[in-house]
Amino acid sequence: MNLKLVFNLVGRVLIVEAASMALPLAAALLYGESPVPFLAAALLMLLSGLILSAVPARKSFFAREGFFAVGLIWLTTGTMGAMPFFFSGCFPSFVDCLFESFSGFTTTGATILTEIESLPRGVLLWRSFTHWLGGMGVLVLLTALLPSMGIRAHYLTQAESPGPVFSKLVPKQSQTSKIQYGIYCALTLIETLCLRLAGMPWYDSLIHAFSSAGTGGFSNRNASVGAYGSAAIDLVITVFILLFSVNFAMYFLLLSRRLRDVLESDELRFFLAVVALSTALITLDITPLYESVWEGLRYAVFQVASIVSTTGFATADFVLWPKTSQMIIVLLMFCGACAGSTGGGMKCSRVLVLLRAIRREIHRIIHPSQVEVVRLDGKVVEEETLRSITTFMGCYLLVILLAALVIARDGFSFAVSFSSALTCVSNVGPGLEAVGPSGNFAAFSPLSKLAMSLCMVIGRLEIFPILVLFSRTAWRRN
Repeated sequence: MNLKLVFNLVGRVLIVEAASMALPLAAALLYGESPVPFLAAALLMLLSGLILSAVPARKSFFAREGFFAVGLIWLTTGTMGAMPFFFSGCFPSFVDCLFESFSGFTTTGATILTEIESLPRGVLLWRSFTHWLGGMGVLVLLTALLPSMGIRAHYLTQAESPGPVFSKLVPKQSQTSKIQYGIYCALTLIETLCLRLAGMPWYDSLIHAFSSAGTGGFSNRNASVGAYGSAAIDLVITVFILLFSVNFAMYFLLLSRRLRDVLESDELRFFLAVVALSTALITLDITPLYESVWEGLRYAVFQVASIVSTTGFATADFVLWPKTSQMIIVLLMFCGACAGSTGGGMKCSRVLVLLRAIRREIHRIIHPSQVEVVRLDGKVVEEETLRSITTFMGCYLLVILLAALVIARDGFSFAVSFSSALTCVSNVGPGLEAVGPSGNFAAFSPLSKLAMSLCMVIGRLEIFPILVLFSRTAWRRN
């Protein structure tokens, strides 16, 4: 293990994170608030980053270093990201600061705050900006800004990128990162403008655009998006969180005028089918609660988009909906968005491949001599990929159950304990009952909050980069 190079990379990321303090610092100065929390945090990040990045290291970098570095970088980034919250004095404890920071960077959107609108605007902007930074990935940002790192950058982005299969848009990883961030920035800017045209103030528009882009869900309003009571705002956010839930490779194909490849994407068609079917079922189930079917459709489509994209915004408290609708919401938490998007969950591609593998096994039972392969987008899915998908899903469920066991020690109901673990691992945000859209995570013990913070990172990095940190062989020099 080339630990010196890993620490060198951690230092570079901290320097980039220190530079990101400029935005909330500008907001604090603009609104006449104290700049001290952001100046102090930036100084701490910058000094730590300069020290670590100055460590001399040889450039031998392989998959093991990639997974190890990604896990360590995300834990460090989340911890340092908690410093502005801590220095602001707005949070009850440092554990709460860590929870809010990890929830931000992992685009989970769960919060311990019981009152949001009274917080300084600079703090709220940083809170949502962490979604934007973590949505596409801090390592993707690093390779876009520092393409000449002299290492195999694809090992970093491979370990950080969501989905069962990693692929580059163009041969050079640095160029791939630039293309992804170019699309990311363009969509964020367009959404900000659309929200402003829909009647949302500029500051609020920026907050919700950052949260939508990262599919995170932090809002500057206590009632989330529901506080605006605007169908136009609901529609804009619904459209964009679904756009950010799609594999960004689809947008590259569109820009390359390869519309046919986009339309033939199995995962995209499966994702849209899940959204449409879930919306229809929930609309039928909740319409008696509203004045008309159109009102029911409005709230159903927003919540389906919010949950399947793992954004977590709310215009209605789905905890008050019938149990059938709540069960559909829970299933959407498991499924999540598309691979290669900013969304969380298991990813639609994995679920689709698993369903097709199950179908193949059924056919094998009926026709033992028949040879059948699993395909995705017309290509054969290798048996090694199938094995990794089943292993991932097994680990995914195991992490949720273990986390729920830890959380249950606080004395909450099964629904609260299980949905809290699920929503953190899937990076969704709200859960059921006390942790629903109108609730929060303030009542949990420090141990549970730390466990859930770790679950957020595990879910965002899709388990294995964090597990590598706990492997003794990963720490060995050779």
